[in-house]
Amino acid sequence: MKCDLHVHSRHSGTLPVAILRHFFLESHSAPSDVYSTLRKRGMDLITLTDHDSITGAEELRRYPDFFVSEEVSCRMPSGTNVHVGVYDLNERQHVEIARRRDDMIRLLAYLSEQRLFFTINHIFAAVTGRRNADDFEWFAGYFPGVEARNGQMLPAANKHAEEFAWRRCKVQVAGSDAHALASVGTTYTEVPGARTKDEFFAGLRAGYGRLHGEMGGYWKLTRDILQLCMEMMREERWTLLLAPAVALVPAGVAVDYLVDRYFIRHWGSAINLPKRAPNAGLRAMAARQKQPA
Repeated sequence: MKCDLHVHSRHSGTLPVAILRHFFLESHSAPSDVYSTLRKRGMDLITLTDHDSITGAEELRRYPDFFVSEEVSCRMPSGTNVHVGVYDLNERQHVEIARRRDDMIRLLAYLSEQRLFFTINHIFAAVTGRRNADDFEWFAGYFPGVEARNGQMLPAANKHAEEFAWRRCKVQVAGSDAHALASVGTTYTEVPGARTKDEFFAGLRAGYGRLHGEMGGYWKLTRDILQLCMEMMREERWTLLLAPAVALVPAGVAVDYLVDRYFIRHWGSAINLPKRAPNAGLRAMAARQKQPA
């Protein structure tokens, strides 16, 4: 079975940027359009991972292949912000998660108690701001899953996420992180042999998941942002006044990627750089001394 485990709809809220939050939504895609696009692109299971919201699920509950998920905006003990994917939850669990999302210790305890599957998303990307070295200790110690392929992130970020997951024996998942319909379902997780949602998650937890599809890049992100702008102007005619600013999108994406490349290079080398085993030289010397002359 195939499932895009990271996809957004118009219920993801506004852009988390001071001025832009008054004009731009994270996505303008209707849940029904996201659903039909995912089906057309071969997904067997359907979910939405809107930011801190399950409102979009109301339109899709009638479908037997749909399950409720969300991407939770959380605060780490270090004070940094992260996005956590939480899957196959109900309304009560959503409410309890919202109460705990600014207290990572309480949140992790609750997710574990409820036996919910959850992941740390885009771990080597600057999308949620700064990172602290202690954050990675939390990811390694308490998160069962890592988003190892994100359809909007640079290949280098995904490569480091995959390496982080392999070294720490974490479940790996993939999702498009699509905010525009053009990218919906283009990156996904497959569990071969699964026939139901329960079998899909059982296989995922057992390490049988396979990651497929696209990664991010400059032109892809630029295309998706331009599509968001077009959808915004089609829905809210007054925003046509902002049309001249659309010309700045390519430059803005370029700046974003420069920041991301620095973030990836810094944290990738700091966290995944191979470390020499302690006393390896002494062990090699002892082995040579044991050899006959």
